[in-house]
Amino acid sequence: MNVEPSVRVEDKLYYNRYLVDAGHPHVRVRAHKTPSPQLLALLKACPARCYELNDNGQVEITVDGCIECGTCRVIAEPTGDIEWSHPRGGYGVLFKFG
Repeated sequence: MNVEPSVRVEDKLYYNRYLVDAGHPHVRVRAHKTPSPQLLALLKACPARCYELNDNGQVEITVDGCIECGTCRVIAEPTGDIEWSHPRGGYGVLFKFG
């Protein structure tokens, strides 16, 4: 039996590249004073860990590294907590090795 060594998700994500569209993020967090339960869920649900809590207790996103999986779209777009759109042509994630 041939067993392959386990590889962490973070190690696989390292191979992906992201072409940043400066000034045109495809995901935006709407302004808020306190984060909704949906925004707080994104801190753990995002596989690329693009969401984080800032020093003021608000959720922010860094779209560099977003794998465009749609998890945040399913969780927080229906409630209006985020605005999500496809990146403009030629920008966004560049998958490597499958």
